[in-house]
Amino acid sequence: MKYEKDAPRIIAAVGGMDNITSVYHCVTRIRFELKDNAKADAAALDAIAPVMGTNIQGSQYQVIIGNDVARVFEAVTAAEPRLKSMTPGSTAAGAPAPAPTGKRRNPLTGLLDFIAGVFGPVLPAIAGAGLLKGFLALFLSLGWVDGTSDTYAIFSAIGDGVFYFLPMLVAASAARRFDVNSYVAMAIAGAMLYPSLIALMGAGEPVDFLGLPVTAVSYASSVIPILLAIWLMAWVERGLNRITPGALKSLLVPLLTLVVVVPITLVALGPLGNIIGQGLSGGINWLLDNGGIFGGIVLGGLLPLIVMTGMHYALVPFIITNLATLGFDKFLPLTYISNMGQAGAALGVALRTKSKSLKTLAFSTSFTALMGVTEPAMYGVNLRFKKPFVAGMIGSAAGGAISMGFGVKAYVLAANGGIPGLPALIGPTFVWALVGLAVAFVVSTVATLLLGFTEDAEVRAEDAAAAAPAASASRESQAHVVALRSPLNGTAVELSSVSDATFAEGVLGKGTAIVPSDGHLVAPVAGTVVMMFATGHAVAIRSEEGVEVLLHVGIDTVNLKGTGFTALVATGDTVTVGQPLIDFDLAAISADYDPVTVMIVTNTDDFDSVDALTTGATRRGDELLTVAVPTTQEVTS
Repeated sequence: MKYEKDAPRIIAAVGGMDNITSVYHCVTRIRFELKDNAKADAAALDAIAPVMGTNIQGSQYQVIIGNDVARVFEAVTAAEPRLKSMTPGSTAAGAPAPAPTGKRRNPLTGLLDFIAGVFGPVLPAIAGAGLLKGFLALFLSLGWVDGTSDTYAIFSAIGDGVFYFLPMLVAASAARRFDVNSYVAMAIAGAMLYPSLIALMGAGEPVDFLGLPVTAVSYASSVIPILLAIWLMAWVERGLNRITPGALKSLLVPLLTLVVVVPITLVALGPLGNIIGQGLSGGINWLLDNGGIFGGIVLGGLLPLIVMTGMHYALVPFIITNLATLGFDKFLPLTYISNMGQAGAALGVALRTKSKSLKTLAFSTSFTALMGVTEPAMYGVNLRFKKPFVAGMIGSAAGGAISMGFGVKAYVLAANGGIPGLPALIGPTFVWALVGLAVAFVVSTVATLLLGFTEDAEVRAEDAAAAAPAASASRESQAHVVALRSPLNGTAVELSSVSDATFAEGVLGKGTAIVPSDGHLVAPVAGTVVMMFATGHAVAIRSEEGVEVLLHVGIDTVNLKGTGFTALVATGDTVTVGQPLIDFDLAAISADYDPVTVMIVTNTDDFDSVDALTTGATRRGDELLTVAVPTTQEVTS
């Protein structure tokens, strides 16, 4: 697995397993719900190769990866299998949902997180079916298919079925978010879509349930009514589970949930959701229909900020409803335009900078943004230098003016908002869609060139290293040896002898181990504390030469949750060789756990060699490891 060595470092840098409440990933980011965001170390995360940056959205801590997010996420959950039970809707059978953290969450943030969590799993089905509908419409307009043929009817059913039965997909996904029975949730949606019920409410005669009027509403392709229904279901199911005897739960809870939730939904929540949905769609569609060029400038210009705050998730139900009922949507093209703006701004950085390293980064992230993945360009380049991000907003405003001025429409919710997703825009306004995208890209590029930007210290350091005098070339080609000294009194043993396979097999890197004779852990090298674990059982240090050292006291001692450990330094502290880091109760720990302490170079692959010098009796300060650091690396770090 390509990222097996990075995964434990990511877990450690977000505060360790004890700090993680839930985790899942989207197209470009691993999204953590942490008990305490302050325990996450952004600097340590940025130092991990596949990590492009971090972002806090509401209570959610996002680790930005880019195209390889699925592979990194797989490595993370493989490194710590307990995380698989922390993905939304994937809690182990019978296990309770993650406990609340005790922090008060912003209701709007909670709503956005909920919407993102519900619609994220559903989008692939919508995108696949939507693209099929788009291609069918294109082929029909070109005369390549017969609209009256059985083949066309079957393909249409494949494309339309997802949208017609959308409430069932939403019900299943929402049930996972609420941690209730997804099959009962789908049964509720099935009742709302039952043909006889639809025919009854469409007959034009009054309908009642136990004397209460039932408003005639079509729930096919709807979103908000079923979300309200599953919200009610969560309260009903949990209440029934508390009061129903265990032997009867499997029979009575589903029965009573259905007979309570479905009628209340048909009588009250469904019509209310329909009113909300129509009001939301009508209001936004009015703005999109009547805002014209000015509306395009405002929405297009602000969209990058909307995306940053996660507010765009609130519009997903509205977009899906438009596509399902109208057959098109006018907001989606603005998201494409915003992506082009970020791509153009990154290109402007590449064209203007004289730094070879920044030029390479900006060119690559510009291309990635053109392909629909904007986070590397937005967070790695444009926001980093600020003015390019403003330039991207200017370009997005210009493209938005064209899009809304000429009524550009999207006909499919594609899974990609870049060049690969262009088929979603194919239709009568396709040419103007292309013009809007091109204008956003070009204006953003030009605006970046005109506004300029100030290169940060990191770029200047990279340039200084690259411009080192040729006379020092022979010196730079040689390796500088960094000595890591024993952090403990005790007995040094080979790392391969440690009982934990992750350490013994060198998954986290090469190193050594010490069986301690006392409970005083000191720094083996001078540097910066990049992570002091909240439980105090482990600490990570980055040396002045860039050597990243993990010191882990005992095997599985994280289970002690800090008992017996006293941290003497904090994340971000600068330490010297021999400075005390952790005091621990050796006798208490040894009673239940193996106290062997490992010292590992977690970025082993960055160096020419990492060698253990000796085994046997050792004292604090003795040389235990040597790391061959290329001089060029020492200079840049």
